[in-house]
Amino acid sequence: MVERAKILEAVKTAIEKAPKRKFSESIDITINLKNIDMAQPKNRIDETIMLPYGTGEKISICVIGKGDIVTQAKEARVELIIGPEEVERLGGAPREARKVASTHRYFLAETGVMPGVGRYLGPRLGPRGRMPMPIPGGMDIRPIVERLRNSVKIRTKDKSVFSTKVGSTTMSPEQVAENIETIIKRIESVLEQGPLNVRSVFVKTTMGPAVRLE
Repeated sequence: MVERAKILEAVKTAIEKAPKRKFSESIDITINLKNIDMAQPKNRIDETIMLPYGTGEKISICVIGKGDIVTQAKEARVELIIGPEEVERLGGAPREARKVASTHRYFLAETGVMPGVGRYLGPRLGPRGRMPMPIPGGMDIRPIVERLRNSVKIRTKDKSVFSTKVGSTTMSPEQVAENIETIIKRIESVLEQGPLNVRSVFVKTTMGPAVRLE
């Protein structure tokens, strides 16, 4: 496990080396894995990780259903609410369905509408790793929405190198470093050999050079 102090040092260096901009930039990490066969589905990573400080980016969420879940979705100010009848219509409007799938990061759906979602929206959501989280009747989605707004989704498929956003230059280096530590700990916990399966970790701003975590 990389020490917090070394993570913080790398974050500060990445920010210092980045060209000065009048706008905020994202901060990302790239993780390279080793000694692991990603062709084997059991070795692939598919994790939603809640960050202590979020990413500094507005995360768009879509809720599918009717009744109570719609009321809660409105209270949680989710970006899009889709009724069951709309799901079938989108199935026949591939361009619009693709836009919905690419625009919204996370999807929540009542369990009762999941078969329709799988049938009509599955071809658009599945390949992007955005199939909805099933929500049983009576479950309060508001805390789930709040948690997802501060989360990142990591899905490696068969690749041994992957990147994810960990914050922005509007955040303090300490906040970004804690986010990075949270991600590395989670990734190492699901790898067969833990830290031994991590070849390297790099941190960079959108426009800046990559800095290796030592």
